[in-house]
Amino acid sequence: MENLKEFSLIQITDVHGYMESHQEMFWEKGQKLYRKAGGYARISQYLKKIREEKQGAVIALDGGDTFHGTYPVVQTKGEILVSILNHLGLDAMTAHWDFAYGPERFKEITAELNYPMLAINVYDKETNELLYKPWIIKEIEGIKVAVIGIASNIVDKTMPAHFSKGIYFTLGNEELPKHIQTLKEQEKANVIVLISHLGFPQNLKLMKEVEGVDICLSSHTHYRTESMVKVGNTIMIESGCHGSFLGRLDVTLQDKKIKDVNFELVEVTLEFPEDQELKKQIENALLPYREYLNKKAGETTQALDRNNILESSMDNLLLQAMLMATGSQLAFSNGWRYGAPIVPGSITNNDLHNIIPVNPVIETVILTGREILDMLEENLEKTFSGDAYKQQGGFVKRCLGLKAYIKIEVGTATRIQKLFIGEEPINPEENYTACYVTSQGVPGKYGKERAKSGIRAVDALQKYLNTKSPVSAEIFGTFEAV
Repeated sequence: MENLKEFSLIQITDVHGYMESHQEMFWEKGQKLYRKAGGYARISQYLKKIREEKQGAVIALDGGDTFHGTYPVVQTKGEILVSILNHLGLDAMTAHWDFAYGPERFKEITAELNYPMLAINVYDKETNELLYKPWIIKEIEGIKVAVIGIASNIVDKTMPAHFSKGIYFTLGNEELPKHIQTLKEQEKANVIVLISHLGFPQNLKLMKEVEGVDICLSSHTHYRTESMVKVGNTIMIESGCHGSFLGRLDVTLQDKKIKDVNFELVEVTLEFPEDQELKKQIENALLPYREYLNKKAGETTQALDRNNILESSMDNLLLQAMLMATGSQLAFSNGWRYGAPIVPGSITNNDLHNIIPVNPVIETVILTGREILDMLEENLEKTFSGDAYKQQGGFVKRCLGLKAYIKIEVGTATRIQKLFIGEEPINPEENYTACYVTSQGVPGKYGKERAKSGIRAVDALQKYLNTKSPVSAEIFGTFEAV
């Protein structure tokens, strides 16, 4: 056939600062199992190989959650990653946790990258002007491929306030059709690719509402799509997290229109060859942190991971440490998705910082029973709302000291069927002592007599392990769906 053209799209997303290989959880034969995966040196070599195979007809895109999540990355406020990412030869990115050091710092980081940050939905509060380019066009053998970016819209809604100082975020659903129209009518784009950090359910809804996107590379929810999802005429994928996977789409066009697309969710296994130059660069960058991070903090008899939506063994370790540090009745933290599993055996300082890289000071607060009920209902709605655009959480808020029986499918403020504090039914009028980490643990509108404990989360974990090690991966059934 005449006029056939081919190019490959590569998605990397939600790496969360994991520069080297690490433990990853897999489901196989109905069981969880763990093996190492990932690493930028392996990803780099894979990109080199595919670029050679495709004679350069490759577009590599980063979905965000890149510049945060591990101790060295947080310590350098993302700087340690800049030269590593520039080595990969990426074409564009969008963002979420990347704003963790404040918008000004992220602006400095993106200025150092050799590829653009894209977002149609991030604005300056004073001028209402876009902070970043909304899109770019990559031309491959006469084919114009437009790439549009949508950053996570929850940065100024659920994240700490300094993440969004002086800026604001929209959903992007109102802006997107206008940019598609511009790209098609004025720029004559042949293919439109969206990199969106809204989350998989949100992107499904967006693609049902907005026509014209050919391929949506979804991020944020850490989904591993084993096959392409079709939403109308749009193809949608999401490629896991921590750099353990790459999404590869091989696109064939005829007469400048998409004729065929093949998808592979590529596991970045330890068998992948490494880019030796980048491997050495990463090793040198991490050298100042090795001794501290490799130091043993304790042991676990079972695997600790964060892959359950209602409760996780990894977070229960954190919450138990918080309770021991403060003597509170209850402990709360956010339902974070990131954090590589910890397999049975030694727990290192590196593992502890991967659990909670922000390493905040543990705080205490007094909550009424009514406030606890309201706070949990709000969180369950943000997790399970029937309207994908209203889903703003990660997993369910992590809690210890309570037991909740819930209905997932019912509506706002009615999901909790019964709630116990310890062994007793909750009393809406009673005061309860609680500890928490970050404003996502207990939002500022709840509680009284807030106080900082002076104990950081990692210090509490270290002390807990020193006292209780070896620990086990207990699931207490804090939330039970009925």
